[in-house]
Amino acid sequence: MYLGIEIGGTKLQLGIGPGDGTIVGLWRGVIDPAAGGEGIRRQILSAIPELLGTNRVAASRLKGAGIGFGGPIDDSTQRVIKSHQVAGWDNFPIAAWLAESLKVPVFLGNDADVAGLAEALHGAGQGLSPVFYITVGSGIGGGLIVDGAIYRGVGRGAAEIGHLRVHDSETGLMTVLEEIASGWAIGRRAQRTLRGGMELDSVLRKLTSSDIDQITARHVTEGARQNDALSRELLGTALDALAEAIAAVIVLLCPKRIVIGGGVALIGEEFFFGPLRKKVASRTFPPFAGLTEIVPAALGEAVVVHGALALARAGKI
Repeated sequence: MYLGIEIGGTKLQLGIGPGDGTIVGLWRGVIDPAAGGEGIRRQILSAIPELLGTNRVAASRLKGAGIGFGGPIDDSTQRVIKSHQVAGWDNFPIAAWLAESLKVPVFLGNDADVAGLAEALHGAGQGLSPVFYITVGSGIGGGLIVDGAIYRGVGRGAAEIGHLRVHDSETGLMTVLEEIASGWAIGRRAQRTLRGGMELDSVLRKLTSSDIDQITARHVTEGARQNDALSRELLGTALDALAEAIAAVIVLLCPKRIVIGGGVALIGEEFFFGPLRKKVASRTFPPFAGLTEIVPAALGEAVVVHGALALARAGKI
């Protein structure tokens, strides 16, 4: 039995299982950013015995643990480099810290890489290689899985599609993909447009009772479903940028399958995957046309926990 941990900017999840795509027990918690990294570590140490006890698993049965961390990590030292969302993680030796407490081997990975591993081994990319995973949520992350193993470049990360520079149709400049196509970017652009006094009849105003500051990507999605012109334009802009980035991934890596998860991808076939496939097809390097499938992720909200368990079972990053 293994322990898998997801540490995000707002979400903390722990799971136990054999690392074969099944989870025996799952614990979910909410992170208090004000408590910093130390507060999260306290949560983890209190959640482990609770999780084990609830599922009647003796601590002695644990063979190892895996961690999917929401930020850059160093493979060689198994340390967190930094969290961009919560203070108190800079250069923290998290694998050694947890190993000292559990007395088992602990393996650390970036959360998007670990999620990609889970989808490649047990989800929408099962049996295929290479698999490129993208999470489009509050931010955008990526992971490349080749023959069932995470590709990490020289050891500090790779496949960071969210930081790929693409064209921004709003400004005419180049900027990172995350600034255009992430959930918070879509919501922020909607707010900016409406503050400018434009689109006075937009459904978005009604959905938030004219409280523009409350508009999120979720409201934009609902607006698109109600045939709101601004909402559809905003989603189109985000998908244009994402398609540009994916076309670059295909020309460089030509993966067998691109698996997309995250909250924004839950928009679904009509307003996300269908239009995205068409936009990618129009941009793809012609000799590679039709070689890469683009599909939704399959493992849901526990995907990082699945990957962390698989990481622990493999016994290596």
